Order: sequence, then structure tokens, then C-alpha cells
Amino acid sequence: MLICLLMVSGLSACSGEENGTDEGGMVYTIGICNYVDDASLNQIVDSIKERLNELSEENGVTIRINEDNANADANVLSQIVSNFIADEVDLMIGIATPVAMNMQGQTEDNPIPVVFAAVSDPLVTGLVESLEKPGANITGTSDYLDTDAILDLMFVLDPEITDVGLLYDVSQDASTTAIRQAKEYLNRKGVTIHEKTGTNVDEIRLAVGSLINEGVSAVFTPSDNTVMTAELSIYEDLANAGILHYAGADSFALNGAFLGYGVDYANLGRETGEMAFEILVSGKSPAEMPVKTFDNGIATVNTEICELVGLDYSAVEALFTPHCSKVQPITTAEYFGE
Repeated sequence: MLICLLMVSGLSACSGEENGTDEGGMVYTIGICNYVDDASLNQIVDSIKERLNELSEENGVTIRINEDNANADANVLSQIVSNFIADEVDLMIGIATPVAMNMQGQTEDNPIPVVFAAVSDPLVTGLVESLEKPGANITGTSDYLDTDAILDLMFVLDPEITDVGLLYDVSQDASTTAIRQAKEYLNRKGVTIHEKTGTNVDEIRLAVGSLINEGVSAVFTPSDNTVMTAELSIYEDLANAGILHYAGADSFALNGAFLGYGVDYANLGRETGEMAFEILVSGKSPAEMPVKTFDNGIATVNTEICELVGLDYSAVEALFTPHCSKVQPITTAEYFGE
């Protein structure tokens, strides 16, 4: 009888922890899936975890994180999300548009809340009904890119540009709106557009070779994860040809592009973590939580590329400053903090 009582007591203790409590208070489990190993996306994940850790300590709760990376593989992505659901996580965080869309699709008949991060256009992709009231089990943060603003910088530096390359992955939903806007802008300028696409690093490298052969003066890429992954493989070819690469995130400049323009991804990650915490601990509904957007006015300029192409960073900074909320230098590295 004593042994039986001890066994029941032990099972009860385990059951209490699985149902969301332990000796230290409430326990929550979050599944975080990153789309690909990317400097900006990795920075978002790190900032989310940092903020969740701070909030859990401040509020006396425990947050357990199951983290995985799809490595841009759709089948792997689907399996990761399925595993999160099977593990009955309390909330899922999807980094980048493909992850958010997969999570949304797999939770249509499931109450697990979803918070997305770095989704460029949650309206066009159908993730939310409106930015003010998403309307379902999903909300999050957007890194919407002001395409005209980044192209303005291109012409501030060189008003005589006649040929511009557009480099992107046609399968990336994040690129669709920005590329359409770029074409409209460049057509108004009377510029010749050289459009090249690729779905992997090798194809992007071939596309860059074509742009170099066609004599473009500058290349524009939105916040495209495929090109971001390839940046370390292409930046030297572009710089040696005197071609400036303007792109939609600071991680491009970190990996060798001339300029990355957009949001502060560390801050975006922290805001994403706060939204997740408010849903889990404060009981807020994703359907009623507005999507958070950010000031896109930060220009990150690679000083090593400036030197390679014969530009003075101080002069570039002076030209860009009136058109940005902030201009900051960076040198080429694989990860932030190197």
C-alpha cells in the first residue's frame, strides 16, 4: 500500500508539471521555428529568447523553448510545425513568411496561438485580415520595406544611373510586393531594368554573373532570404565590378553588400517576444493584437565595400543622413558580433 501511494504521488507531481505548473509557478512551452540560417533571422531568434527570459524572470514564470530551423526546406518546415503541435506547445513563433504561413495552415482547426516575426507583407500573404485586427489565432511583427526610400538612396548617391539590376528569388513571398514597387519606381525614372532570379546559392551566383556582364551600375534586392544566404558568395564579384548592392536588411551589409536598409532586427525580436508573452501570460487574444510595424529608416553601410569601390564613407554618410533616421557603418562578417 505504501509503495502504491508513493507511485501515485510521483505520477501526480509529473502530471502537474506537464499541465503547466511546477514548484516555481506556471510553465509555458514555446516552439520557435526559423526559416533559414540567416544573420538577421538568427538575430531575431536570439532577441526573442533574450526578452522572454527577462520577462519570465520578472514575472516568476518558466518558459521552455523548443527551437528548430527549417533550412529553407518546405518538407522539413512542415514536419517541425507538426512536431510542435504533437508536443502540444502553448504557442508557436514563426520567423519569416514561409514559416508563418505553414503555422497558420496547420492551426486552422487548432487553438494554438501563432506569433510571426519578419513577415514583410502579412496582408498580401493572407496571414491577417487587417493590421489592426488580425482576426484569428495569429499576429506578430512586420519588417515591411519602404522600397522607394531605399531606391531614393541609390539615386542620391548617383543621379546618373541608367541600368539597375533586380536580384531576388521569385518564390519568396517577401519579395513580391517590393519588386513590383521597384519596377514602378525605376520605370518612372526611365531606367533600364535587368531582372534576374534564382532559387538557391548557385543560381544566384549565375544571376550575378549575368548582371555584371550586362553592365548594371547598381543592384536592388528586397528582404529576400535566398539572396541573403548567397550574399557571402557574391559580394566580392559585385564589388570588384564596381556594382553597388542595395538590399532590404542590415544583414546583407554585414555579409558584404554595399548597403542594407530597414528595421532594427534586434528590436523587432524583442517586440515579438513581448507579444508572445502577453498572449501566454496576460491572456491577450492574437485576433485583437495589432501587427507591429517599425521605422524603416536605418541605413547600414559597409565601409570595406566603400573602400573597394572608391567611395569615402564619410561622404556617403553625409549624403544619406537627410534621407534616413540613422546611418551606421559595418564591416563584413558572417554573424553579428564578430
